[in-house]
Amino acid sequence: MADMKAFRDVVTTWATGGPDGPARELAEGLGVRTAVLVEGLSDLAAVEALAARRGRDLAADGVCVMPMGGAMSVARYAGLLGPPGLGLRLTGLCDEGERGFYERGLTRAQAPLQDVYVCAADLEDELIRALGTVGFEEIISAAGDLRAWQTFQRQPAQHGRPRHQQARRFLGTKKGRKIRYGRLLVEALAPDRTPPPLDRLLASL
Repeated sequence: MADMKAFRDVVTTWATGGPDGPARELAEGLGVRTAVLVEGLSDLAAVEALAARRGRDLAADGVCVMPMGGAMSVARYAGLLGPPGLGLRLTGLCDEGERGFYERGLTRAQAPLQDVYVCAADLEDELIRALGTVGFEEIISAAGDLRAWQTFQRQPAQHGRPRHQQARRFLGTKKGRKIRYGRLLVEALAPDRTPPPLDRLLASL
């Protein structure tokens, strides 16, 4: 049976010059109504983890969280998925530095700008601040990365840097780590400590 991952795959193919037919057929078959434009797979992992914690089945609600492989692709994906293309409602989660890409991309796709939720720096920064560095270290210890974290902190480039900044940088030092911790950090959040951009995004879906 086709699922939302299959839809994401055919949209990605379409965005890189492939045919539009498979995406249109799957959108109709799956009842897709909303596309959440996010930069990458770590954002996808975080949004899906929060939805699961709150008992939400996004696919059943017609919601596709679409990682684009970078904020510079917003205009392309918004055009394919929004009013000019499949006619889906568009929303998104982005970093403060990416706001301009989203504003231009959604404007070109005739989609409302108020449906974009902006993280102060990035989503990892929001999650680390919500958990605190002590909470962050407890999570990486439970995940088996404590030794790697301690080795990272001893690097000369990290000397004197605030622990919060070290934690944020650590997540980007190994391929796949951001994706893994996108889920783990969200799962460890207290119910009242969800970062506001992520909380408001899910409430809007």
